[in-house]
Amino acid sequence: MQKRSALLWCLPASQPPSIPAFQPDNSVMMKPLKRPNIEPRHRRLLAMIKENRFRLLLAMLSSLVVSATTAATAYLIKPAIDDIFFKGDLKMLKLIPLVVVFVYLMRGIGMYGQSFWMNYVGENIIMRLRNSLYDCIQDLPLSFFHEERTGVLMSRITNDVNIVKAMVSTAVTGTLRDFFTIIGLTGVIFYQDWKMALIAFCVLPLAFYPVVEFGRRVRRVSTGCQEAMAELNTFLHETFAGSKIVKAFGMEDYEKKRFFAKTRDYFRLEMKAVVARSLSSPVMEFLGGLGVAFVIWYGGYKVITGASTPGTFFSFMAAVIMLYDPVKKLSHLNNAVQQGLAATDRIFDIIERPSDIREAENPIVLRRAPHKVAFEKVSFGYDGNLVLKDIDLKVEAGEVLALVGMSGGGKTSLVNLIPRFYDVTAGAVTIDGIDIRGISIASLREQIAVVTQEPILFNESVRNNIAYGRPDASIEEIERVARAAYAYDFIKGFADGFETSIGELGGRLSGGEKQRICIARALLKDAPILILDEATSSLDAESEHLVQKALENLMKGRTTFVIAHRLATAGYADRIVVIVNGRIVEEGTHADLLCREGEYCKLYKMQHNGGTGLENADS
Repeated sequence: MQKRSALLWCLPASQPPSIPAFQPDNSVMMKPLKRPNIEPRHRRLLAMIKENRFRLLLAMLSSLVVSATTAATAYLIKPAIDDIFFKGDLKMLKLIPLVVVFVYLMRGIGMYGQSFWMNYVGENIIMRLRNSLYDCIQDLPLSFFHEERTGVLMSRITNDVNIVKAMVSTAVTGTLRDFFTIIGLTGVIFYQDWKMALIAFCVLPLAFYPVVEFGRRVRRVSTGCQEAMAELNTFLHETFAGSKIVKAFGMEDYEKKRFFAKTRDYFRLEMKAVVARSLSSPVMEFLGGLGVAFVIWYGGYKVITGASTPGTFFSFMAAVIMLYDPVKKLSHLNNAVQQGLAATDRIFDIIERPSDIREAENPIVLRRAPHKVAFEKVSFGYDGNLVLKDIDLKVEAGEVLALVGMSGGGKTSLVNLIPRFYDVTAGAVTIDGIDIRGISIASLREQIAVVTQEPILFNESVRNNIAYGRPDASIEEIERVARAAYAYDFIKGFADGFETSIGELGGRLSGGEKQRICIARALLKDAPILILDEATSSLDAESEHLVQKALENLMKGRTTFVIAHRLATAGYADRIVVIVNGRIVEEGTHADLLCREGEYCKLYKMQHNGGTGLENADS
């Protein structure tokens, strides 16, 4: 065991209690639920809307009230003019104002109900759509995150989903309201004078032309705007995350110019959309004006000749003007629909994207126990380039295996195959003789703890970060692993102790403190397979010495893979594997490999002569 005691990884403070050797657990994990078959996009969106049918019914009834009161308002003009102003009927003078008050009271109630229920439906659908999008993104493999930019994904969840919200709530609300309003007002004008109504309707078919034509343009330009916004989000994420480098290299002005250029491009696209949206209204205004002109000419002639009354004419005119208004609004609603459809396409491009890492039909659920890991003729690559080639390797349960080689040789790619972050291109990775592709993904990853070279933490409390893999862990368990990770003393030095928020990516902690919390997190998970990617790289010499003793306890009974950029670390492993250009070229102990004077010896001399080439991040 003395060979392992110097295994460098991470953790300082006072004398920790010893960590017991890994104990097998016979509990069985539940099989994950299968995702339902993908339906066509429009059906899935409609299904979400149908699930809110009761609220939609309330919104529809509210729209009917609004439409009925609009039609009633137009109709009341006739008795107001004819009975009050021309006939001087005092009874109607008292009655009509009361009716008007009642009509507008009902109109207000209807407008509130319509707005509330439709926005409820819209917000509910958007919440579920956003959750579905995030759920699918989280289930996609690491290769997806390497292909897509963080800012683009953020834009899909925030900006694109909000555009769909506008389509679902605002556009559907407006369509219901305007549809019933058109029906009600049409009834009024045909009741008043069917001949004049036919004249007024002559121009309506022409009025729908700009709705269709400009709607197509809006959809095309909207897709470009959404892509430009995604680019903008990506840029902001990169420059804010890299603010230290921007300032260190004095590139503030350069980044400002880049940002200004991107906002200028976005402005140009938005103006194209504005032109497409704005042209539809003037065209419809002109066509509506033609209809009103015909009504004035024909209706005025009938009043002059005594065939109609002024009240009838003005009531008819009011109804026609009110009728053209919802028809004109349809163009704006269509623009919102087209923008929403463009956003829907971008959202469902992600939701419908199949994962490269697929669950087996009847997956095997692994029990918690010490495991043997084997690579059988494994090759792995992407974009037509093989990163690993014909890897044959067996690692016994409880063995510590060090992987060394020049940066880019494939060490990290090799260990990433074990938890199925990627799948092999050829061959198989097995655990206890079982191909991991036949194992439940959840139970497979339950067996593995990972400590990376770059400590990854979340903007939560220290306690929540340590308990990330086991949120139900007690404070006593968390404190125990914190002591073992030599993190307890500095944590208790914080004003809020374990409840202290560590900031975005652990920005309030030093590199060594972050790494020790990561190791405490791995200790708490208590997994039988351990992957350590140069976990002591962020520690000073004193901390590193303390961490070696903690890791001796951590690795008891565990199958451990150590990516060692510093060969001093690899010297304490049970076995060392040298990987060059994706192939295993040497295998043995530190002393044996030095005696062979092969690739390992060459790397050792390079490192000790000051030209390491080994301590950089691996691929």
